[in-house]
Amino acid sequence: MTARIADFQDVLREPKIALGKLRELSFSGIPCEGGLRCLCWKPLNPNPDSRWNTYFKDNEVLLQIDKDVRRLCPDISFFQRPTDYPCLLILDPQNEFETLRKRVEQTTLKSQTVAKNRIGVTNMSSPHKSPGPNSLSEYQVLPNGCEAHWEVVERILFIYAKLNPGIAYVQGMNEIVGPLYYTFATDPNSEWKEHAEADTFFCFTNLMSEIRDNFIKSLDDSQCGITYKMEKVYSTLKEKDVELYLKLQEQNIKPQFFAFRWLTLLLSQEFLLPDVIRIWDTLFADDNRFDFLLLVCCAMLILIREQLLGGDFTLNMRLLQDYPITDVHHILQKAKELQDSK
Repeated sequence: MTARIADFQDVLREPKIALGKLRELSFSGIPCEGGLRCLCWKPLNPNPDSRWNTYFKDNEVLLQIDKDVRRLCPDISFFQRPTDYPCLLILDPQNEFETLRKRVEQTTLKSQTVAKNRIGVTNMSSPHKSPGPNSLSEYQVLPNGCEAHWEVVERILFIYAKLNPGIAYVQGMNEIVGPLYYTFATDPNSEWKEHAEADTFFCFTNLMSEIRDNFIKSLDDSQCGITYKMEKVYSTLKEKDVELYLKLQEQNIKPQFFAFRWLTLLLSQEFLLPDVIRIWDTLFADDNRFDFLLLVCCAMLILIREQLLGGDFTLNMRLLQDYPITDVHHILQKAKELQDSK
């Protein structure tokens, strides 16, 4: 019997349970020792839409969201600070609601088995987004009754994933929702700031309805997919600066190497948060906002043309992945010039 219990324990301790093996062991009866039967019955539930199966799948999404939002905007400490407007319904000890933070702490899933990254890489962040002097190296545990801003962002993304199962959550969405939430949560009008979570969810949902195709791999090569948009950056560059275009082509520097992040994350990783917000002012105000984003990317290339023309592959890749110009007003002005020159 001891060996049989060990067989069950070996199967159940794996990050991804081999259901075939578990069914084979369970067919001859499940030992009652150590709560094995309860554990086995949960994975063996035959209904794919069962509450337990949904709970486990939701945990996978939640773990990825949790990992991403905890490192949101590491150059500032804002997201680690407590919000003045926590969700009292969830935090009230008289209610039986489980906070997402508590759910993450209690889950036994291993995060490395759940990473869902848009392009199969482990890091979509830019060197600009490194911990700054005002950031916290580790998240402090807040007292009971408090919620950090990152927890609010986590809830927004998790609810969005639940309501949109076709796309759910893909790494990078945290970088889209971050500037939105920061803007609403720092509003000087306290009456408006109180509703930052709801306003952020509303705007994030609307924005994602416009850019969600960037996060769906099966649409990459369609006219609405990210591959088409990256190629559009190069075709625009060819029209505006053929010499620079040919140089990048000669060095086999593909737009996927840098423009994927620029376009998918709306430049949120290339500049510091105040500058990202300034860029988004212009993008949101333009009727053809994402056409203008292509021009902004093209302007970013043209503004460092002399460095690119004189650099080799390694140097140019470094320039494009750690963009050197921080004056976003200059970049937007150049993009407007490109727009007007059509």
